[in-house]
Amino acid sequence: LLLPLPAAAAAPGDFDPYRVLGVGRGSSQADIKKAYKRLAREWHPDKNKDPGAEDKFIQISKAYEILSNEEKRANFDHYGDAGESQGFSQHQHRQFHRFHDGFYFDESFFHFPFNSERRDTSDEKYLLHFSHYINEIVPDSFKKPYLIKITSDWCFSCIHIEPVWKEVAQELEVLGAGIGVVHAGYERRLAHHLGVHSTPTLLGLINGKITFFHNAVIRENLRQFVENLLPGNLVEKVQYKNYIRFLSDWRKDNKPHVLLFDHMPVVPLLYKLTAFAYRDYLSFGYVYVGLRGTEELSSQYNINVYTPTMMIFKEHIDRPADVVQAREMKKQLIDDFLSQNKFLMVARLTSQRLFQELCPVKKSHRQRKHCVVLLTGEGEKFAEAYEAFLTFAVANTKDTLKFVYIYNERQPEFADALLMDRGRSAVVILERRNNAGKIAYKALEEAWQGSKEDNFILLDLLDQLRTDPGLLSSETVVADLNDELAPIFLIRWLFSTLDYISDCWNSLFHSNWREMMPLLSLLFSALFILFGTVIVQAFSDSSDTRDSPPSEKEETAAKTEKNDLSFSKESNSRIPRKGFVEVTELTDINYTSNLVRLRPGHMNIVLILSNSTKTPLLQKFALEVYTFTGSSSLHFSFLSLDKHREWLEYLLEFAQDAAPIPNQYDKHFLERDYTGYVLALNGHKKYFCLFKPHRSGDEGGTLGSCEDYNASLHMEARGKPSCSPGSRSIKNKLRKLSFWMERLLEGSLQRFYIPSWPALD
Repeated sequence: LLLPLPAAAAAPGDFDPYRVLGVGRGSSQADIKKAYKRLAREWHPDKNKDPGAEDKFIQISKAYEILSNEEKRANFDHYGDAGESQGFSQHQHRQFHRFHDGFYFDESFFHFPFNSERRDTSDEKYLLHFSHYINEIVPDSFKKPYLIKITSDWCFSCIHIEPVWKEVAQELEVLGAGIGVVHAGYERRLAHHLGVHSTPTLLGLINGKITFFHNAVIRENLRQFVENLLPGNLVEKVQYKNYIRFLSDWRKDNKPHVLLFDHMPVVPLLYKLTAFAYRDYLSFGYVYVGLRGTEELSSQYNINVYTPTMMIFKEHIDRPADVVQAREMKKQLIDDFLSQNKFLMVARLTSQRLFQELCPVKKSHRQRKHCVVLLTGEGEKFAEAYEAFLTFAVANTKDTLKFVYIYNERQPEFADALLMDRGRSAVVILERRNNAGKIAYKALEEAWQGSKEDNFILLDLLDQLRTDPGLLSSETVVADLNDELAPIFLIRWLFSTLDYISDCWNSLFHSNWREMMPLLSLLFSALFILFGTVIVQAFSDSSDTRDSPPSEKEETAAKTEKNDLSFSKESNSRIPRKGFVEVTELTDINYTSNLVRLRPGHMNIVLILSNSTKTPLLQKFALEVYTFTGSSSLHFSFLSLDKHREWLEYLLEFAQDAAPIPNQYDKHFLERDYTGYVLALNGHKKYFCLFKPHRSGDEGGTLGSCEDYNASLHMEARGKPSCSPGSRSIKNKLRKLSFWMERLLEGSLQRFYIPSWPALD
């Protein structure tokens, strides 16, 4: 039994990835990648303007896709193709070729759309490149939504959704939606930019924002997905009870209002897409003629309820400015109709963008366009002047002449540049000369009252302007207009916050873990920092309360054996922020954690003492190391010489002349005094530094008095401290410890290395 193979297997020599990349069959992955990068830079369509650059770039990408995958490369080396030929043995492959050579088969019998060369070419016109997407598709998404498919070669799921995709793409494109296709194999940069990690993937793009499709790929779901991308307030449902309010909003919105009468109970998708495209110029309403209560509205405007009808209302709501009727409303018909009615008869200049559209810059003598501007105020006082100006504009509107008006109080800089008195209405004829704000203008000498004499004067000036462009003799520079209809900053910030929360909510339920990882990392990092700050603050507050200055009775008890020695901040200028030093006894229980497994970069400063010298040495030790307790890499401990003498003597053997060790047993050996020694132990690097105690005979035997020492230690204590001559000599052993600590931090002390840390017991 012979099974049909893909057609690519019958012609292994048609495409050679090694030849395309210019590498040998024994080349390493590094060589292949280097060749691919060099050729990709050379033949990228954005940089190479050669007509065949795009095809060459596709071949280079395809060749790299095969050779960078060890499985596909092995298949090509064995069978001449990177596809599913690996399921057949080489013997079967040869047997198939002998059979194929003896009989004729229609090539379509072996046709499987496994790669882009054999797929339906309907997607080719929708293919997107990175630069095309950034420079054209994203800006265009503010006018229409895009449905984008991400596909790749050797993608069986992509083949499965192909019929549905083709049908929906053609249908939506006719309605006015944008369609795009991204080949992940050839446009990896664009696929990564879109956040796509698998194929096939469908996503929507609107207003520069990406939304992923997560439902079953069927026609109804895709149409609903595109419809859900659109804002919900694009089209208002209009009935007889609210049509007057809807049409009367032209003055507030500064837009013509569009009404569509149709027998569909829901707003058609075509109408929603149209409303989105023209939302900056027009306001849209929909009248369902089958709804009870709309008969009066239909009869008032003489609507044929069996034929879709579109009306545009401008300044007069009792009669439409323009009407179109058609049994099938096509997109082209609607676009032509709306593009001719984008502005009111006399539009109010509410933004610089509107000013530039209505009064474009002069490009040539034949393309001159003049604007007749009424500068007026708000309220009933100026209503008569406006109505007269509107009547004049309706009677004299031409393609080269636009009538607009402006409120002086809302655009004060513009009005001050043209008028001496903002308290009256005036008419100015102007022509924009450049985009920097330079204009040429001619103002009527008298204030505009709308009388017949004013009409004759303005009409005469317009007639003279046709033959004498030099009539506009005055020139000035005006500032950009304020955007009167823009929402305030707080509202914009609120909308942005709501959009961000909505995106996070959708991502939480639909995005895969790779997409969610940055958000989860940010969330958990914030929670960890917040929780850690609260815990540290709680412990800090409790420590400050516990370590308040002791009373007179507590001061005497403080000389007992403790690990934590507290001092008031007034006792010495070197006292740390919290006023205490934590000194832990080094025992066999904490030996491993405090030394053997001490973190890299950390050191344990260990004081050697005996039971009889414990209290004075700890007090002096704490005072000497105060200024160094701010470092989190230093830990402070003490070691009992009575318990662990053998461990200390073993360690001192590695110090050169720190403590001479006798060759044989000496009866005075056990009496050797090591109290006051300080070891700086680096557990990670297995070395230590040694501090030898200061002897009482050094420096002429000058010793600090015990009373002075206690006074510096507790200045607030009222009791008279007790001290003996023996304790004075013991404390003087550590008199130069602070200087030794400074050298330790500088790294200038001698280091004694050991092979391993001995057991403490």
